[in-house]
Amino acid sequence: MRMEGGFRGWAKAWTLLLSLFMALLCCTMPLMAQAEAVRDLAGVGGVRSNQLVGYGLVVGLNGTGDQATQVPFTTQSMLNMFQRLGINLPPAVLSNMQPKDVAAVIVTAHLPPFARPGQTINVTVSAVGNATSLAGGTLMMTPLKGADGQTYAVAQGNLVVSGFGASSNGASAQVNVTTAGTIPNGANVERSVTSGFDQGGGPLSLELHTPSFTTASRIADAINQQMGYGTAEALNAGVVQVQAPSAPGARVAFLSRVENLQVTPETPVAKVIFDARSGTVVLGQNVTLGPCAVAHGNLSVTISQKYLISQPNPLGAGQTVVAPQANVNVTQPKAKLLMFQPGVTLEAVVRALNAVGATPTDLIAILQGMKAAGALHAQLEVI
Repeated sequence: MRMEGGFRGWAKAWTLLLSLFMALLCCTMPLMAQAEAVRDLAGVGGVRSNQLVGYGLVVGLNGTGDQATQVPFTTQSMLNMFQRLGINLPPAVLSNMQPKDVAAVIVTAHLPPFARPGQTINVTVSAVGNATSLAGGTLMMTPLKGADGQTYAVAQGNLVVSGFGASSNGASAQVNVTTAGTIPNGANVERSVTSGFDQGGGPLSLELHTPSFTTASRIADAINQQMGYGTAEALNAGVVQVQAPSAPGARVAFLSRVENLQVTPETPVAKVIFDARSGTVVLGQNVTLGPCAVAHGNLSVTISQKYLISQPNPLGAGQTVVAPQANVNVTQPKAKLLMFQPGVTLEAVVRALNAVGATPTDLIAILQGMKAAGALHAQLEVI
């Protein structure tokens, strides 16, 4: 019995030790630097998407289109479309047209790199007039042009609108947006865009998504270790120049190997982001504090007004008088003093500020005061 009890005690102690070790491992794993693929850290220079835009008409709406008296360009666009289709209308008929099933729209799309004629891309359709809904509409043939004025795609098809709206007797309800929709694979590519990668020959440039001298140097070292010394060179914090083969097939295979190399990026800079519009405060993982003390308190002023009615006796000759009475209450709770030791991490800061009920506005003021005092080891950025 003693051996069995001792064995059970030893097993329980070992289980507890193992649990503590796993918990410690889980806590320290997020702090370790994680290696990432080069394709996640940088892109190939010249390989980029291009924005396309066009103007068109959506037809087939259930009375939710533009009002011709307030949106004259919709009627003009219909006239131009009819003329291209061989339908000539006299001016008198045009002036009396009041279509409610047509809406003028702007069509946008992104032309991906290496897109070839015949491929399809997604498009987004947005109303530009006073149409109330594009649900059930069909986009007529619309050329999509690039920044150079050339047509690179042609869009047409039925719209998919995620929004929904209904109204009756002055009451209305709406979910999401009903004046914008998408057409999956709604545009055919008619012209391709040439890039430096297609031309072949010469070095390639890897452009870092987040410029960093350390990360650029590590990418160049990783490429030189795998491909040979002198293959890559970090030109600056944002560009790594790579000597690539000239043959198209060898160039693609070479770049595939480069993109899959694992590189540990530089630890991000400690930064605190303030969104002044929404009151959002985001603190980075490396934000620490020096020794400081913070007093947190709020001054609350409440003003309320009551009306007192003075009414005379039934047999008196006086008049009823209404007299306003204002009450002003000022409340200032005791400030809570927070002490922070050197090297305090973000977790401890947030826990302490939440404990005293600090709002985002209070947090902004506290962190700005810490930065001014030299106790906050982070960059402050207001967006």
